[in-house]
Amino acid sequence: MAEFEPVIGLEVHAQLLTRTKIFCGCSTAFGAPPNTQVCPVCLGLPGALPALNRGAVEMAVRAGKAFGCKVSTRSIWARKNYFYPDLPKGYQISQYELPICSGGTVGGVALTRIHLEEDAGKNVHGEAGSFVDLNRSGVPLIEIVGEPQIRSAEQASDYLKTLRLALIYLGVNDGNLEEGSFRCDANVSVRPRGAQKFGTRVELKNINSFRFVKQAIEFEIARQIEVIESGGRVVQETRLFDNAAGVTRSMRSKEEANDYRYFPEPDLPPLALSQEFIDGVQVPPLPHEVARQLANDGVSPADARTLLENLPLLRVYREAGVSGARAAQVVVNEVARSLHELHAGFRPAFIRDTFALQDAGTISSTAAKEVLGYALREGKPPSQIVSERGLAQVSDEGALEKVVDAIIARSADEAAKYRSGKKNLLGFFVGQAMKELKGKGNPGALNALFRKKLGDD
Repeated sequence: MAEFEPVIGLEVHAQLLTRTKIFCGCSTAFGAPPNTQVCPVCLGLPGALPALNRGAVEMAVRAGKAFGCKVSTRSIWARKNYFYPDLPKGYQISQYELPICSGGTVGGVALTRIHLEEDAGKNVHGEAGSFVDLNRSGVPLIEIVGEPQIRSAEQASDYLKTLRLALIYLGVNDGNLEEGSFRCDANVSVRPRGAQKFGTRVELKNINSFRFVKQAIEFEIARQIEVIESGGRVVQETRLFDNAAGVTRSMRSKEEANDYRYFPEPDLPPLALSQEFIDGVQVPPLPHEVARQLANDGVSPADARTLLENLPLLRVYREAGVSGARAAQVVVNEVARSLHELHAGFRPAFIRDTFALQDAGTISSTAAKEVLGYALREGKPPSQIVSERGLAQVSDEGALEKVVDAIIARSADEAAKYRSGKKNLLGFFVGQAMKELKGKGNPGALNALFRKKLGDD
């Protein structure tokens, strides 16, 4: 295998998070009964005319700006003609010669283009036969085409993870591979190491997990090398990945652009964008920028990674009113455990309020965890929880002094040993006092009082 070099280019189809489809008002919500979210436009019925969704355009521009693409002020819609059961019109409205975005990079991989298009429906195969669900037909997509610069299955998987997370941060895609809203086609070829000319490429279609992407590409690389070494010739085709068997299987001969008979879409004018419109599309911070900020806050790499990969947790951290390692640890541990059952009344600022009570000596560090737990489950403010559950720390010197005197009086032997030099017994005395006070004593005040009473001060 060392004599060959793989060449991999990835094409990602990312469904845009608009509420309605790209050319009609049908819902894009996932999970509706088959063929209930359709209309004459997305079914391609005669006389039905498309009307462009502005939100889809804004999302495409946002992605293009985030990835450093050139956003075109003029792009052209095209008809991509092919017949397939899940394409009711017999063609797909896409962009070909003039896409909305060109160039740019993601994760160190150069992009060729980003273009807008409509999704096709979905073929559902089962024991009772094959059926077509057209709910997905017309859902807006951006297709993100990367240059063939990837040289390993591992690099391909890393690129896709980087791209997916970026799209989620941009608010343009939910990153759900299982539901098919983030799908990948991989173009894979091999060539002798050091050669400049590309080998014959094979397209692997609609792979829906990072693990399967890696497995499919690794299998296909090995398959093509075996074909070449046995004296055969790699055939340009489209193949599907069999998840269960871990192999790719031939699907159909690979179409070329001229097979699709692209021509300008007659029912839509060219898409013209003013520079003012493009400049007005805001781009939120991307994951690498957020990672830099978390590092500046002093958040550990492990906690930062957890926050970066879980936007609900990151949102809680950002809205907590405090930042840094301490807040991150609470979010990554206490909040993460309760994230799916958070009380509706919980507010991230409760984290700040709990810290304030602890820092003021009102509650102990142990009680602070307890308070946060109740706040997460009950949605009550920390101060209310402390009052209702009697979690306030005892700091009154008079009350503490009575407990300290009583413990020293009944622990004469330990007191004598302490005074003779066994200073580590201080922990014993403080522990006894905390037991007496049911964990509510102020440890700092108790330490100071015991030292004073035992003759250290």
